Amino acid sequence: MGFFEAVSDRRLGDLPQFMAHDVVDHNKIIHGEVDEPGAAFEGLRQQLAAFDPLTIRVDELIGEGDRVVARVTQRGVHGGAHPRMPEPTGRSFENEAIWIFTVAAGKITEIRAVSDRLGLFFQLGWQWPQAD
Repeated sequence: MGFFEAVSDRRLGDLPQFMAHDVVDHNKIIHGEVDEPGAAFEGLRQQLAAFDPLTIRVDELIGEGDRVVARVTQRGVHGGAHPRMPEPTGRSFENEAIWIFTVAAGKITEIRAVSDRLGLFFQLGWQWPQAD
C-alpha cells in the first residue's frame, strides 16, 4: 500500500523504502522502456512527469509467499512530456490494472503489470499502435 501511496502522492524520494535498488520493472507502458535492474525508478519518474495528477487506488490486495497482487484503478491527466509518448493531450484517463510484485526482504524486487492499454490510448486521444 505504501508504494502506491508514494506514487500517488508523487513522493519519489520515498520509493527506496518500498523498492529494492535493483528492482526490475517488466511493465511496458510504452515500447522501449528498459527492464534492467534499477530502471524502474526512472520509469516511474518519467510517468509521473507525463501524468499529473496520477493516482492509483488499490481496490484489492492479495499476498502469498513472495508475491503480492494488487487490482487497482489508475486515474490521471496527460499533461506532461515523456520521451516515448505523444505530445501531451491534456485529456484524462481511468483504467483498471493488475500489478504483480515479487518481494524479498520487505522490498519489491520485480514488477509486472497489465492494463487496458488500448483503452488508455483511446481515452487520451493517441494514435492506435500499428502492427508490423
